[in-house]
Amino acid sequence: MDMRAALIGLVFGIVATMDASAYDAYDPANCNGIGWDDARPLAVAEISASPRVNFVKSPYDDDFKAAACPAIGDTCRKKSYLVSGDLVLVGKTRGEFTCVSYQSPHARTQTWTSGWLPRTALAPVTPMARPALADWTGSWVHPGGGLAITSAGGGRLRIEGDQVVPAGRDLNNGSLAATAQPEGGLIAFVDDGTTPFERPSAGDECRVRLQRVGALLLVEDNAGCGGAGVSFTGLYRRK
Repeated sequence: MDMRAALIGLVFGIVATMDASAYDAYDPANCNGIGWDDARPLAVAEISASPRVNFVKSPYDDDFKAAACPAIGDTCRKKSYLVSGDLVLVGKTRGEFTCVSYQSPHARTQTWTSGWLPRTALAPVTPMARPALADWTGSWVHPGGGLAITSAGGGRLRIEGDQVVPAGRDLNNGSLAATAQPEGGLIAFVDDGTTPFERPSAGDECRVRLQRVGALLLVEDNAGCGGAGVSFTGLYRRK
């Protein structure tokens, strides 16, 4: 290797390091998917654009060269897209765009696609306001695991679930179990069975919310219910 090649390699190495170090997970212009909010339940939206809508880039896309995104136009448009009727989990909104996460109903593993979508392409889906106990009970399935909800008497429900996420050659596992009472259209609990959900999080708890959305069960957790990368969050279908 001559000196010129060595210098070129050094320059490219420095540039690559600078690009990667420029990534800021907390930059509001970056869409990193949905997150847990102690004060606000997760929301669902349906793609209303027809026939499809493309995802929009974050600044970290294109090897950190999409600094002007998200924005309207071809420069920020991704190839990936969703079609009318697809359901997404809704995160933050920034200007004309909303950060969403999508999982195919045919997925076999916990694989999510997250990114910006034009907020005009999203139609909010209203959850059931006051489901009957029978609307909750049953076996609910989701890629990697599921939940079983049974009557516990006295207007309460028993919720038990397991989740498995591949991690290289290993598997990371998660589980939850609680007895809780629905409040309006929401079931919210801390997995230890004694801590009131209304109490501020101690930071090391498995916190869970359930909602009925159409024929589906919306589950969200704070990523504290299992090993690394394990989450029960998603839309579940009755088995």
